[in-house]
Amino acid sequence: MRQRWFRITVLAVALFAINVVARLVVRVAFDGSDSAQGRSSIAMFTLIAVVLGVLTFVRAQRRKPGDWLPDVGFGAVGGMLLTVLVGPFLSGSEPFANGGGDFFAQVWLYGGCAIAGTVLGYWVAVLLGRDYRSRSLKAFTRAKAARPRRVVGR
Repeated sequence: MRQRWFRITVLAVALFAINVVARLVVRVAFDGSDSAQGRSSIAMFTLIAVVLGVLTFVRAQRRKPGDWLPDVGFGAVGGMLLTVLVGPFLSGSEPFANGGGDFFAQVWLYGGCAIAGTVLGYWVAVLLGRDYRSRSLKAFTRAKAARPRRVVGR
């Protein structure tokens, strides 16, 4: 159980680190430019989706979805909470500085990208026949074909 929470925490911190890097690049290199902030947000959300997609693809090959999906889900929610509640302080702002609409728009955008990345990673694993269930069925088929047929005498 302790190892499971460690994996969730590492994922949340890694997703938050993506946000921190994006915010610091805009703050230091572009002096808070609005166009740079928009581009870095797009890059950040794309990278979050890619990270979750790759993680899902890797984990879907080894375990059942019931084992890895809560880890990925809680890690993504933890990363989102850190991003929307702690992240603005890195930019010299506050979470609700631009109003509730901006806050909840960021929550919805983050959630949408996280779900899209996770679903794409799982779909690719299923499409390639590399997910846990496909591999189990393939192993069962091979084992069944390798056994000789029982001859029943009548």
